[in-house]
Amino acid sequence: MKPFTYERVTTPAEAATAAARTQGARFIAGGTNLLDLMKLQIEVPTHLIDVNRIGLDRIEATPEGGVRIGALVRNTDLAADRRIRKDYGVLSRALLAGASGQLRNRATTAGNLLQRTRCPYFYDTNQACNKRKPGSGCAAIGGFSRQLGVIGTSEACIATHPSDMAIAMRALDAAVETVKPDGTTRAIPLANFHVLPADTPHVETVLESGELITAVTLPAPLGGTHVYHKVRDRASYAFALVSVAAVLQHDGSGRVAVGGIAPKPWRVEAAEAALPRGAKPAADILLAGARPTKDNAFKLPLVARTLGAVMAQARG
Repeated sequence: MKPFTYERVTTPAEAATAAARTQGARFIAGGTNLLDLMKLQIEVPTHLIDVNRIGLDRIEATPEGGVRIGALVRNTDLAADRRIRKDYGVLSRALLAGASGQLRNRATTAGNLLQRTRCPYFYDTNQACNKRKPGSGCAAIGGFSRQLGVIGTSEACIATHPSDMAIAMRALDAAVETVKPDGTTRAIPLANFHVLPADTPHVETVLESGELITAVTLPAPLGGTHVYHKVRDRASYAFALVSVAAVLQHDGSGRVAVGGIAPKPWRVEAAEAALPRGAKPAADILLAGARPTKDNAFKLPLVARTLGAVMAQARG
């Protein structure tokens, strides 16, 4: 691990200012992803800003009838919250499908959104990876790609986004609230928060330098049946081959977001209009333009089958 400096801050504004003051600074809360990457020297921050004492650890109702989830709410607490379980069940189920209990006890809402890909070529510093070292190439293209992306990828990167929580939040139309070093704030629809790789796969979100996530907001509850179904190689502590987060109504309409197939939570609203006609028509629209490899082409029919299983579960 490379040497770094460290400081604790007590307010969001102080955190953002500290990040702007020091080039190469990073925020740290649970550290469940960042510390692993620092040990491998994939992440080499010059300065760590500990944000655990800045508050932002509450789940509160909003005037619009939704909820505001503080950036530092732990995954365990979010999954167990009574309002989340009652009104946003797909989110609670997605959280419980991710990682282990010990990691959920430490991992935060903001950190979950910002976790980096688990592509094996990203973690192997002997392999070329444009995400880790821009311009070095992508060893995954032409390599073993069973776990990797089939849509939204590029000639520079085929990695997938690993979060379960983010898939459910995308189905719920979440928004990410932030504060910048100059004190200005903004709310970013989660649909626009993560960016596709194109030729700059090292740029993963629209956050600016020093910008701090303060909360995630969910709109008023949708009702309907909430389902999160995750297909993986083993029953626990494994990332998704395909996951489906769905909020479905009695007439067959609803919302669907898919994980395990793209560099960001994948949702195509046009596909949702086809849900009453069945899983296959919806999946065909959802996956239009897909570019699978020979190793992961199985994900295309798997999306349709998983979506079909979710729709059958929702029907009772």
